[in-house]
Amino acid sequence: MTGLAGVHPALADTCRAATDALAEAQRRYGRDELSAETRIGADGTPTMLIDDLVEARILDVARGHGVNVLSEEAGFVDRGSALTLVVDPVDGSANAAAGVPLSCYSAALLDDGRPVEALTCWLETGRTISARVGRPVPYRTSGARRLAGRALSMLRPKVGARGDTADTWLRLSRRAGRVRILSSSCLEAMLVATGAIDAFADPGSDTHRLVDLAAAMVIMPAAGGFVGDAFGRPLVFDHDLTLRYSGVVAATEELAAEIVTEIRAGDEGSRTTGPADPVVVR
Repeated sequence: MTGLAGVHPALADTCRAATDALAEAQRRYGRDELSAETRIGADGTPTMLIDDLVEARILDVARGHGVNVLSEEAGFVDRGSALTLVVDPVDGSANAAAGVPLSCYSAALLDDGRPVEALTCWLETGRTISARVGRPVPYRTSGARRLAGRALSMLRPKVGARGDTADTWLRLSRRAGRVRILSSSCLEAMLVATGAIDAFADPGSDTHRLVDLAAAMVIMPAAGGFVGDAFGRPLVFDHDLTLRYSGVVAATEELAAEIVTEIRAGDEGSRTTGPADPVVVR
């Protein structure tokens, strides 16, 4: 694993723990076992065995650092610290359980509720990117301002709280030059930050939780990009993991605005969801 020099120890050590735990789980268990649902997590969705195994290792390491943890499965673990780790232990759990090498550890570190640092690690390769608020980073987005001819990654079409996103998905895909579904929002945000793809979006299904977007809220501004919710809801660091968003991560604000406009055009409730411009975290 590279890229952890200078990263806060709570981020670096929990990242290493996630990588080791995933590799061990994949050695010990088969696909069906790893994907078996063990309980309902704090975010209100089913927890797989692979989620439990990796999160348990992260919580153990975080305990040694004395930091609070807000995690997808366990919820908020309060240790009375000023520091809180907002973490998605395995983003892309279904990929990881099946042996598809597209999953991420992703976390943001808060100090008294303010984001100060973030780290995302592509678990199967060990590739990492990190950012600290107010400091430059060695990577940049592509700078794309328009969707035509560009590389767009999206969540798969699905029926969500706002209805079926298939039509919106198709409209966006027809405007883009290339479309991918990688099934790991944190990995896709990482690829936008480094310029490998131009944008990533949930086309209106309200699938994203805070843990899916927390690291991007620190990393994207440092890389010159933008992250927001398609329906104008502010992205806030809150302990409530039942809050949902349709995240848009883009190389530029202009590109984000074009994608948001298309998503809102396909949403029946868009007239009551707030301002026309995307909310972004700079």
